[in-house]
Amino acid sequence: MKRVVVGLSGGVDSSVAAYLLKEQGYEVIGLFMKNWHDDSVTISNECPWLEDSNDALLVAEKLGIPFQTVDLSEQYKEKIVDYMFNEYEQGRTPNPDVLCNREIKFDVFMKIALSLGADYVATGHYCRKGEIEVDETRGTRAKGEQSKAKPVYQLLAGKDGNKDQSYFLCQLSQEQLAKSLFPIGELTKPQVREIALKLDLVTAEKKDSQGLCFIGKVRLPEFLQQQLLPKEGLIYEIDANNSIYNQKQPNFNSLEEQLIFESTSIPYSTENGKVVGKHQGAHYFTIGQRKGLNVGGTKEALFIIATDVKTNAIYTGQGTNHPGLFKKTLKVQPSEVHWIREDLALKNGETMQVMARIRYRQALQKATLHQFESGLYVSFEEPQSAITEGQFVAWNIYDELVGSGVIS
Repeated sequence: MKRVVVGLSGGVDSSVAAYLLKEQGYEVIGLFMKNWHDDSVTISNECPWLEDSNDALLVAEKLGIPFQTVDLSEQYKEKIVDYMFNEYEQGRTPNPDVLCNREIKFDVFMKIALSLGADYVATGHYCRKGEIEVDETRGTRAKGEQSKAKPVYQLLAGKDGNKDQSYFLCQLSQEQLAKSLFPIGELTKPQVREIALKLDLVTAEKKDSQGLCFIGKVRLPEFLQQQLLPKEGLIYEIDANNSIYNQKQPNFNSLEEQLIFESTSIPYSTENGKVVGKHQGAHYFTIGQRKGLNVGGTKEALFIIATDVKTNAIYTGQGTNHPGLFKKTLKVQPSEVHWIREDLALKNGETMQVMARIRYRQALQKATLHQFESGLYVSFEEPQSAITEGQFVAWNIYDELVGSGVIS
């Protein structure tokens, strides 16, 4: 009998995942990850870890499976929290949920599970895993040599289009996927809740957790202020008709030159706009943000179009259609390009038509990947709003997520 360790989070999705695996004949063990101790930065009663671990224990008892808690808070602080502080300090906006899956659930946690004799690790993600065979030699065989087929694992979108969570797993490797199971990927959220209600699980009608992976709904400015000190600076408004948006494009000698130009952010300076307010630190803010500026009196809402942590300046523009919010091309540094499907990885000079997204829940957008020595460029058919440095771009072929990278 194959043994599976399920990451029981105390939510309905992982609860039903454990039940389905047991029904399928696996030997199931429930394991709760304790990743955070500091309750001072969470909003009370909004996903405290103690309540979640109790719910996970009750589910395990109801299903008749062994249960234990592992404390990964030290690794979580080092790999996720410290990374977050560092990224915000540099003026980037990290995605801790993507990192948590890559570094904690499918790395540290997976190693613990495998040490317990597990064949697989299962989670309550709304995504699916596929398996195909790929010719390793890819047309490079010597005459008469047999092709060598090897199994390749696919990360496929969940059947529930409204809940598809494949984006959060965009940094997984073939090795991690090989040992992963996603039991609820073929179900919709209402179907999952229905199963939990029939089983009378304590998690059946529990609200979905919000906020940081395993921390809860964090007050982000307060969280960041623990390590990043407030630093008063000025907020500037850039007019939509500013000449900076009407500059003539230079003549390019190559496609790469054009893509570099398109992916480079506009170099705003204090001369470009007028002062409209003050802030407590550019490192607390992110592109596309509207709330928290505390600037009134404008015809339309102000959105952040750029931040500069070196000069501690924030640049804003009025309305969702402000030209400063939009860009057609983004760049991923060579070291940050990640292919789940390594057999599809582009060589320098190659291109690929894909569907891509720059944030969870965004509809997939038509785009072209261009691989050069200087990096991977993702050129969208339509300009995209609030492309944010430090976030992840992920690209699909149909319903398969094949690769991703950190936006630079």
